[in-house]
Amino acid sequence: MEDKNRIIIFDTTMRDGEQSPGASMSLEEKIQISRVFDELGIDVIEAGFPIASPGDFEAVTAISKILKKSVPAGLARHTKKDIDACHESLKSAKRFRIHTFISTSSLHMKHKLNKTPEQVIDSIKEHVTYARKFTDDVEWSCEDGTRTDMDFMCKTVELAIKSGAKTINIPDTVGYTVPSEYKKIIETLKNKVPNIDKAILSVHCHNDLGLAVANSLAGVTAGARQVECTINGIGERAGNAALEEIVMAMKTRSDLMPYKTGINTKLISKASKTVSNATGFPVQFNKAIVGKNAFAHESGIHQDGMLKNRNTYEIMTPESVGVKKTSLVMGKHSGRHAFKDKLSDLGYAGVTDDVIQTAFGKFKILADKKKHVYDEDIIALVDDSLIKESNVINLKSLKVFAGTGEPQKAEMTLEVYGDVKKANETGDGPVDAIFKCIKKLYPHDVKLQLYQVHAVTEGTDAQATVSVRIEENGKTTVGQAADTDTLVASANAYLNALNKMLIKREKKSLYKNLEPKKVKGVF
Repeated sequence: MEDKNRIIIFDTTMRDGEQSPGASMSLEEKIQISRVFDELGIDVIEAGFPIASPGDFEAVTAISKILKKSVPAGLARHTKKDIDACHESLKSAKRFRIHTFISTSSLHMKHKLNKTPEQVIDSIKEHVTYARKFTDDVEWSCEDGTRTDMDFMCKTVELAIKSGAKTINIPDTVGYTVPSEYKKIIETLKNKVPNIDKAILSVHCHNDLGLAVANSLAGVTAGARQVECTINGIGERAGNAALEEIVMAMKTRSDLMPYKTGINTKLISKASKTVSNATGFPVQFNKAIVGKNAFAHESGIHQDGMLKNRNTYEIMTPESVGVKKTSLVMGKHSGRHAFKDKLSDLGYAGVTDDVIQTAFGKFKILADKKKHVYDEDIIALVDDSLIKESNVINLKSLKVFAGTGEPQKAEMTLEVYGDVKKANETGDGPVDAIFKCIKKLYPHDVKLQLYQVHAVTEGTDAQATVSVRIEENGKTTVGQAADTDTLVASANAYLNALNKMLIKREKKSLYKNLEPKKVKGVF
């Protein structure tokens, strides 16, 4: 018997999340993320928008082949070319979903689509029926649903279900609605659409007013049984509803929301870090559930309460989302075996021996520099080693001269495709001098879009993680690196981004006869 309180988790991190400016992910990163998501227990993974570009098509195709439990999905507009591309990219999967959409608000129909309501009705019937030819798992979305006339929405939803849609999604595309209003929309659909029992209602909320999670939960209490969300809440503009917040809200407040998901919550922290590393977007310290400070207590009153009883100030345990109670466990006397066990505890059981050896060498060096080595330090070392594994341009040495009275200067040695090259440059600050050295040793023309530094742990000996985003001909890549020396981390982060760009160049040549399509206005 079907559990009426089971909530389907539909993740769109690699589709809507990637539409966040600068959040572009490589194929390898998307495959890594999809494996983690599959293990996490996500029901449906929207792997991309296949028609948008050859890269998206390739990613959806690859992901659809490796998922073991999760159902892969692709997005399509109301065009047969879009739907064909979805089917072609997903057809290797045992089960797959085609997710098609069209705008239904008066504003969008007039100014975006230039269509009449009657034309939109005709399009729904034609394209949902067409998608149904390829799979019995068709989802239909009314873009800008929360600004759509209610009577017209009921009409479109009824028709989409008649045409073969098994899931009906009501997007709050621009984050406009509030919980009471959104709840009423879902309740109205449940009460007024005669065939609504033949489909699952889904919620897809954006965070422009900071209400995405609240609206999603309001929709669930009104009868929706699928939630569309992203890890860390990434997405266009202010982002999407955060998966981790939705899942843990229902788990923590099961007295008010007696709903269940298939999510293994102990893997939430791992998923958050994986996405953060891939996008180059650090998780804000005060982010609910997965932020560094989510389980930190500084106030003396809070600390006293915690020592007496954890429940005084913790509504959930850090262990429940995969966060360790303590992080100080490793030092300079720790051996390789202990280091490997530690990596397994941190979610890196599958890394190669080469990566472990490289990271362990860095760990021993770091342990000599720092009094305390924290879990976050080790994670940064491993991630940095994973990044460098595929690099064709590598930093061999770096000297920087900075201070007052003299121009800042960098002396650098790079290994470029096996050749060792040296250069020195002055710049407007040490970082500028470093980046000039790289450009001199490997001439290239890219635009630096982002340079960001944040400390991994506390103290003056903390490792710094540097994120760099570069752009070339509309393509962006993100590089990250960690080191106790911020300037070394800066050089390695830039080189990592550059190495990724070189990979994209090679892939582009494979698709030289294909024209990528820019797709805008997607919910």
